[in-house]
Amino acid sequence: MIGGEALVRSLVASGVDVVFANPGTSEMHFVATLHAVPEMRGVLALFEGVATGAADGYARMRESPAAVLLHLGPGLGNGLANLHNARRSRAPVVAIVGDHATYHRRYDAPLESDIDTVARNVSTWIKRSLGAEDAGADAVAAVVAACGPPGQVATLILPADVSWSEGGSVAAPAQRRGRATVTPDRLGAVAAALRSGENAALLLGGGALTARGMHAASRIAGATGAELLVETFPARVERGAGIPVIQRLAYLAEMAAGQLDGLRHLILVDTKSPVSFFAYPGKPSDLVPDGCEVLVLADGGDDAVAALESLASGLGAGTEPAMSDPPRPERPDGELGAESIARAIGALLPEGAIVSDEANTSGTFLPTFTASAPRHDWLTLTGGSIGQGLPVAVGAAIACPDRPVLALEADGSALYTLQALWTMVREQLDVTTVIFSNRRYAILRMELARVGATASGQRALQMLDISPPEIDFVAIAQGLGVPATRPERAETFAADLARAFAEPGPHLIEAVIPSLF
Repeated sequence: MIGGEALVRSLVASGVDVVFANPGTSEMHFVATLHAVPEMRGVLALFEGVATGAADGYARMRESPAAVLLHLGPGLGNGLANLHNARRSRAPVVAIVGDHATYHRRYDAPLESDIDTVARNVSTWIKRSLGAEDAGADAVAAVVAACGPPGQVATLILPADVSWSEGGSVAAPAQRRGRATVTPDRLGAVAAALRSGENAALLLGGGALTARGMHAASRIAGATGAELLVETFPARVERGAGIPVIQRLAYLAEMAAGQLDGLRHLILVDTKSPVSFFAYPGKPSDLVPDGCEVLVLADGGDDAVAALESLASGLGAGTEPAMSDPPRPERPDGELGAESIARAIGALLPEGAIVSDEANTSGTFLPTFTASAPRHDWLTLTGGSIGQGLPVAVGAAIACPDRPVLALEADGSALYTLQALWTMVREQLDVTTVIFSNRRYAILRMELARVGATASGQRALQMLDISPPEIDFVAIAQGLGVPATRPERAETFAADLARAFAEPGPHLIEAVIPSLF
């Protein structure tokens, strides 16, 4: 058995049966093996950033790795931005990067590069297979490393001759590690802080953001008076009717500082201590108030939900306070804008939907109007590198083929990975894409003032607009095979959205709206 086949069969044996790929010559034996191993589903992407983002979206929804196949160092480089987002979401991803044959590297061929150094930016586990006999075991080791916990990007470099040479064998899947139980000492320290009577808050992230975790946190808040907050950009959060509505920590540092002001104890539950997204002249980077004690209840390797439930029991917290869901909004009419779009989504979001949110500045109203929608999952831009929303939607749709996916996409961000629409059509994925088309990088206009830049004349502002020329997303989508519309009023948008949810396959709606900034 050649090394490439041993690797693919070992991945399948370890539960990895999807590979998102943008392959090249070095990966041809891996690709050819897909015919011999039909259990492995190959999903082609036209750009590496789509493949890596799709692997992230898949892993977030399945809580199990997808593989992504990339071509040498430049291919890995093209996919790096969404591997950065995957690292920040702690998604388990196995990145397989083809390389030149071992004997060919010394000739410094045109595509030769230092793959290890490129991979080191996003991966804490990197290994190069040295022979066909190693490929299967290396694949299993990559899966185990990717699963963690916490999840991570594990990069396996596969030289072409390792892939094509005989001598490979299928490796037995190794045992994956489970999440750790939080120690009584840590639970006791947190309980003491909450009993102190001083202002305290729980900041929830990662694995705590399930319905179970948030119900437990709500019980703790009811018993102690502690505030509850969700990290700014959660990888995945369960939302909707019957789930406590917990405010996210604001993106803007000054607003986040206001939310944290006056705290004496900040308790981290599977998230990091909050810092400003960027540095700003004269403003602090650390958002924890002076005199506030930071305690860790659970970190990335811990069972955060079990820790919250144990803490609630130890505090004698009874059932959580009675809650009533706000009424769902009615379908909007009138002018089309960010608020009326949010109302329409809140009114029409189907049961079990998965929302990939990269609406950016146009998404301001979404949390309010979707809080009482039927239960759904919300995926956000974890690492801040734009161009994630459409690829993550692809991966989520393949991970959960029985659930509708809604991709909320800012126009500037969409242009980074618009090739994802082609993959949606090829795979006939049930993804509805809404493009918030305000014809500018609105967030950068806001940041121009916030960083204190004084050169904000017309020449500077031109660098933050994406019009002229105006981009016709409807024409682009139709050219890639996606049915698309451009409604002009809110009631037409709602009708188009309802139709897209009702019909199988991908759809796109371009909403031309005024910018909020």
